[in-house]
Formats: sequence, C-alpha cells, structure tokens
Amino acid sequence: MFGALRKKWNRKRLTDERFAFLFEEDQSGEVVVFDCETTGLDPKMDEIVSIGAVKIKENRILTDEALHLYVRQEKQISYKSITIHHIRHCDLKDALPIGEAIEKFLYFVGSRPLAGYYLEFDVAMINKYTRAMYGITLPNKQEEVSAIYYDKKISTIPQGNIDLRFETIIDDLALPKLRAHDALNDAVMTAMIYLKLKHTRHL
Repeated sequence: MFGALRKKWNRKRLTDERFAFLFEEDQSGEVVVFDCETTGLDPKMDEIVSIGAVKIKENRILTDEALHLYVRQEKQISYKSITIHHIRHCDLKDALPIGEAIEKFLYFVGSRPLAGYYLEFDVAMINKYTRAMYGITLPNKQEEVSAIYYDKKISTIPQGNIDLRFETIIDDLALPKLRAHDALNDAVMTAMIYLKLKHTRHL
C-alpha cells in the first residue's frame, strides 16, 4: 500500500513527461543489473564516473545489449578514487555530460526491476541527478543480491555470521571473476550472482 502511494506521489512530481514510461507496468520480463563507479561514497558530495548495466532475460545475461557509460568530470578526480577504479580525469575528456548519461541510463532501464550489490548506494547516486533534472527518484522495484544471498545462507549458518563481501559471495558461488571496480564488469558479475541465487534453493 505505502509503496503504491509513494510511487503515485513520485509520479506527480515528474517534470518531464518523456520519462512517464518509468512508471508503467513492466512487460519485458527482464531485470536490469547495474553498477556505478564514483568519486567517493557520499551521494550528496560525490559524482558518478561511469555506469555499467546489463539486462537479464530468463536465464541469460544479455551482454550484447550492455550499457557502459563514462561521465565527464568538472572537478579533478582524487588520487584515492583513481586507485580504486583506475579512471583518471584525462580519460574522461570525451565522455558524456552527466545529463546525457542519466538519460541514456533511464531509456535503457525503462520500468524494469533493478538488481545490484550495495544497490541502495547506486540508486542514491542516480536519484541525486533524476531528482534535480526531473523531480523524481527511480520508481523501479529493487532487489539487493547480498540480501538474497543472506536469506539462502542463513539456514546453514544459524549464528548468522555471514560474510557479505562481494568477493566472498563470488568465491562461495564458484563464479568467474572479472576485473573488479569496472562498472560493466561489476554489473556482469552481479548478474551472475543474481542468476545463480535465483536458481539455487539452499547454499
């Protein structure tokens, strides 16, 4: 009930009707898994450097339709941030302005459900811009893969001391590792986690 009311209120705040499709009922049967690389971990202060996203259809990750965007930066990227994602300010001189990147992302996502690892943070980063640009936050349904993993793992570890680090989950599920802290690679690995968990009753 409250979710429906929030969505209705969110829809009323939309200032650009081009994006009314975000509020439609999803008919695709797909899920979008996405990840953002950022200049830091504070959505209020930091900026998106890149966005990676893939669609899942049934049991397939649609990598041939993947989205990988780089975002132009107004400020210099800190050395600490560069050591994590290895994206330098000079690498982004031909990248997209943030407004164009957000639009491309929204058209890619549509009204599909979203999944991710530490999804709350990535959604908060996107919402920072959609709120300023269009008056809304992402209305899509959301699934956190670490929460799915926890629910499936807890029966085997009753004391509840479950390691939810990304690398631990990848190892435990015996999934291949791609180069980390690349938005698209992280999205693909998260999609693999999501699919494996959806098709595993117990861990």
